Amino acid sequence: MAILNILRYPDVRLHKVALPVTVFDGSLRTLVQDMTETMYAAPGVGLAATQVDVHKQVIVVDVSDRRDSPVVLVNPEIVESSGLSDIEEGCLSVPGIYDTVERAERIRVRAHDQHGKAFTLEAQGLLSVCIQHEMDHLRGKVFVEYLSPLKQQRIRTKLSKQLRKSA
Repeated sequence: MAILNILRYPDVRLHKVALPVTVFDGSLRTLVQDMTETMYAAPGVGLAATQVDVHKQVIVVDVSDRRDSPVVLVNPEIVESSGLSDIEEGCLSVPGIYDTVERAERIRVRAHDQHGKAFTLEAQGLLSVCIQHEMDHLRGKVFVEYLSPLKQQRIRTKLSKQLRKSA
């Protein structure tokens, strides 16, 4: 397994739309393992393949307290949603930035696991928000792009300062 490089906003590669996975083989399982290890090391509760510059519809999430229950969703599709969530979000690609985005409180998602087996998952609360957040990455959208233009500009300025300090 390997720790992958996580792209940082506003990297243009974060805006690429991910393609559906059509081959469920060892390379996909390796990607899932590497993404899971990267997510835990970051540390985060979710990671989309887009964030590690792999433009396939793959996400991993783990909102468990013990951080030992990863959920893998390949080619995820929301088939039902309800309610409104008010959970504050953060993102490994936008470190140190947190805000609330309007999301569904509950979702039903259809997906495949890393072996190609189809399943349906009911999610609510943090898991629901996390899945929706990661699915946005697969569509080339970062959560801060839901915020006002003024907030987005402030975020870009803050991230530029962080980059200059670390250089």
